[in-house]
Amino acid sequence: MNSQFYYRILKFTNARLFHLTHVDVLLLLALLLLMSGGLVILYSASGQDVAMVERQVVRLGLGMATCLALAQLPPKYMRRASPFLFAILVGLLVAVLVAGVGAKGAQRWLALPGGLRFQPSEIMKIVMPMMVAWYFANRPLPPTLKEIITVLGIIAVPSLMVAKQPDLGTALLVGVSGIFALFLAGLGWRYILGAAAAVPVAAYGLWQVMREYQKQRVLTFLDPESDPLGSGWNIIQSKTAIGSGGLHGKGWLEGSQAQLNFLPESHTDFIIAVLAEEFGMIGCALLMCAYLLVVARGLFIAANAEDNYARLLAGSITLTFFVYMFVNIGMVSGILPVVGVPLPLVSYGGTSIITIMATFGILMSIQTHKRAR
Repeated sequence: MNSQFYYRILKFTNARLFHLTHVDVLLLLALLLLMSGGLVILYSASGQDVAMVERQVVRLGLGMATCLALAQLPPKYMRRASPFLFAILVGLLVAVLVAGVGAKGAQRWLALPGGLRFQPSEIMKIVMPMMVAWYFANRPLPPTLKEIITVLGIIAVPSLMVAKQPDLGTALLVGVSGIFALFLAGLGWRYILGAAAAVPVAAYGLWQVMREYQKQRVLTFLDPESDPLGSGWNIIQSKTAIGSGGLHGKGWLEGSQAQLNFLPESHTDFIIAVLAEEFGMIGCALLMCAYLLVVARGLFIAANAEDNYARLLAGSITLTFFVYMFVNIGMVSGILPVVGVPLPLVSYGGTSIITIMATFGILMSIQTHKRAR
């Protein structure tokens, strides 16, 4: 009797704690599962570099702190701040183009005191869907043609500015995050089919403005064997690692491609190839299940949001996270060109982790503040 009483008290206390801290338990557990598995893979992919894993733990901790902090902020305040944040970020992107810090042929950062650097385009991944959701918040849906054109202009301006840096991968994600919000607003099928018909023309125009190294990535994607020791090396080694893992894999720390340094960027963009080689198809399937848990919970939150702003924002955030995952896995397995998109919450990184965790803080806020009312 006493044990049942204490169990009920503990259960009530835990539920009350999560309620007061605005934590969505299911989403939190799915994220912790994903991050824990990522650290195991990173240890092997980094060549058993404990210092790198420790730095990743710190970054994941900062990301979780950001997530929990944003979860405390009610969606109504995010909604009010959306147009101001968008204007500030556009201004910062202009500053990057005018006086940004360059590295490896790209000008993507702003210099901060103390030798630090700040990449505004990463924050734009969050602010873009916030802006589109704000635009549609008090308008009847589905949108009219005039509203669609207006939103496409809102999406195009920062996306083109990011592409100019150049950073095609981030520009893609910024644009996609806005497009998803537009799609969820009830975009009619005639507009969707019209956009699909315009894809070949858009692809031709994009090819004309792409830089040579970007074109080379596309050509390598189409025929990696044309330059096996140069531009095709990464994808060939990646596909070799994935194929050699088989069903069960070679075992943790036993993958030859990563451990013998045949696989470049094994701890960042190509980390899932390490997973495939060491844990096989079963390991990859388990990772996909963890990702799908996160996506499913995000879509549930979006479907049950209490207003247009929260619904469009939660849905676009969740679908953009799915695109992160899909693009990385697609480029590593050779079904998409390499665009430099890391595997979310698994690849070694800093800014991208904090940005992604910030979006999950927004999702928790949308879910828990709704229940608090």
